[in-house]
Amino acid sequence: MQEYDHELAEFIYYTPGRLDKESQIWPVRAGRSIAKPSYRVGPKRIECYSLHFVVEGNIHFEFQDKRVELGKHHLFCLFPGFTYHYSIAASEPPLRLSWIAIDGPRAKALLELTGLTPENPYTHLENISAVEKTLEEIHQLMRDAAGWKPAVPLQLQSLLFGLFAAVTPDNVPKPENEPAGWIRECIGFMELHAAEGISVQQVAAFAGVHRSYFSSVFTRQVGMSPLGYLQKIRMEKAGRLLRETDAAVTEIALSLGYPNLFSFTRAFKNYYSVAPGIFRSGAGG
Repeated sequence: MQEYDHELAEFIYYTPGRLDKESQIWPVRAGRSIAKPSYRVGPKRIECYSLHFVVEGNIHFEFQDKRVELGKHHLFCLFPGFTYHYSIAASEPPLRLSWIAIDGPRAKALLELTGLTPENPYTHLENISAVEKTLEEIHQLMRDAAGWKPAVPLQLQSLLFGLFAAVTPDNVPKPENEPAGWIRECIGFMELHAAEGISVQQVAAFAGVHRSYFSSVFTRQVGMSPLGYLQKIRMEKAGRLLRETDAAVTEIALSLGYPNLFSFTRAFKNYYSVAPGIFRSGAGG
């Protein structure tokens, strides 16, 4: 650690490469610090997500006109675009922080799983030993990341997901009035597996909710029923396969999860108002 005006600290910087960016989440910088009695940070804004773990001591954390005191085993997150202040709350025991800043398209969704939001950016951790161990392993990899070492981003990905797993509680509620996030996850699941013939019940099970509740929320948010959405995915894929490939209609039917040609043809005619063969010839396209 190096000595600064308000702390003893180590700062570790990381430049994401192609493998990091393909995985859609990566570290930007990380570090650890021991606060001096004058320690204070902010007001500040950052452009990524920064997770701070209180290893020891107490800290005042200010966000959106709120002020809370956090102690040992608390975690707080700085979200991009918001202003934060934080400062030491007491000199004994000494305030020690360990932190990591992350970025990428997947970061927000993973933070939602932990229950952390801009409105509620802190939590108390139960599984602190796993968090500390994983974070130290991430720090060490980032220290050793100079030069092109393809194993490093792969190891970092594994550890980042392990870190999120360690801080994600088993009982994060799905707010009934804010279902868009988990509905998007369900849509992704449906688009990935629709051709395997999945049912609405299987999608509801993936979401961890009762089928009737899932169907009601999905229909309200998306504007069509889950069954209709699954049919839409399959039929759009069927249309593309008929237009863009020379695959036999039976092959297309079986590839999209239909048990036989008859059931596929019936579903196709109900959706497009023409038979698959006519659609392929151009009359339905």
